[in-house]
Amino acid sequence: MDEQTTTPRRDGTGALTKAGLGAEAGTKSGSRAGARAAARAWAWANAGAGADAGAVYGVTALVLVASGLVHLVVFAVDGGPWNGPVSWRKPVTFGLSFGVTLWAVVAVTSFLRMSPRVRTALLGVFAADCAVEVGGITLQAWRRVPSHLDMETPFDTAVSLTLAVGGGVLVALLTVFAVSSFRHRPTGPAGMALAVRSGFAILLVALVSGAAMIARGVVLTRTGHQEAAYHSTAPLKPLHGVSLHAVLVLPALAWLMASRTSWSERVRWRITAAAVGCYAAAVIAAGVWAVLTY
Repeated sequence: MDEQTTTPRRDGTGALTKAGLGAEAGTKSGSRAGARAAARAWAWANAGAGADAGAVYGVTALVLVASGLVHLVVFAVDGGPWNGPVSWRKPVTFGLSFGVTLWAVVAVTSFLRMSPRVRTALLGVFAADCAVEVGGITLQAWRRVPSHLDMETPFDTAVSLTLAVGGGVLVALLTVFAVSSFRHRPTGPAGMALAVRSGFAILLVALVSGAAMIARGVVLTRTGHQEAAYHSTAPLKPLHGVSLHAVLVLPALAWLMASRTSWSERVRWRITAAAVGCYAAAVIAAGVWAVLTY
C-alpha cells in the first residue's frame, strides 16, 4: 500500500494516551491537509490564478472542448456519415478528447515531483501541440478530405505529416511525465500516487496503440493501399480510446474521495486500487478485441 497510517497508542485500560491522541490528531490533520492540497491543485489546473500559465492551459482546453461541441452542432445541421475517414465525427471527438486530456494532464502533473519550470515548459509545448492536432483535423474536415494518412496532394501530405509529427511529440512529452511519476512518488491524498502512476501507465498503452495505427496506415498508404489504410485503424480504436482517459478518471476519483468524503485513508486507497483493477480489465478486454479483429 502506498499510504501509511499511524495507529494511536492506548494504555492498559484501552484509553488513548497523550501520545496516541497526538498521533491521531496528526493523522487527521495530515489527511485534511492532503485533501486541501489536492483541491488547490485541481482548482489551479481548472482555472489558474491571475497571469499564471495554468490559466492559459485551462482556456486552451476549454476552447478545444468548445470546438468539439460546436462541430457536434454542425454535424446535426449538415448531416453526413458519422463514421469513415471524412466525417464531422473527427473534429467532434478529437476536440473533446484533446481538450479533456489537456486539462487532465495539467491537473495531474501538479502532483508530480518535478521542477516547476520544466513542468511549465513541457505543458506549454503539450498545449500547443494539442491545438495543432485539433486544428489540422478540423481544417481537413471542412475541406471534406481525410485528416490522417491522406497523401493525395502536397498540401494534404503536409497536413498528414504535421499530425504524425505532432503525435510523436505527444508521445515524447507524456512519456516524460509518466517516467517522472515512477521516479519520484507523486504527492497528494490517499490513493493519489497509485492513481497518477496507473493513469500514466495506462496512457502509455493509448500512445502505443495510436502509434501502431499511424505506422500501419502509413505503410499501407505508401504501398498503394489507401482505402485499406483508412480501415486498418478500426480494431485499435477501442483500445486507444479506453486507455487514453485513465489519467483523468483515476486521479479524479482519488481527489473526489479526499475532498468529498470522510472515509479513512485505508478505505480510499482500497477503492482506488479496485478502480485501477477495473480499468485495467477494461483495457485488457479492448486489447483482446483488437487482437481478435486485427
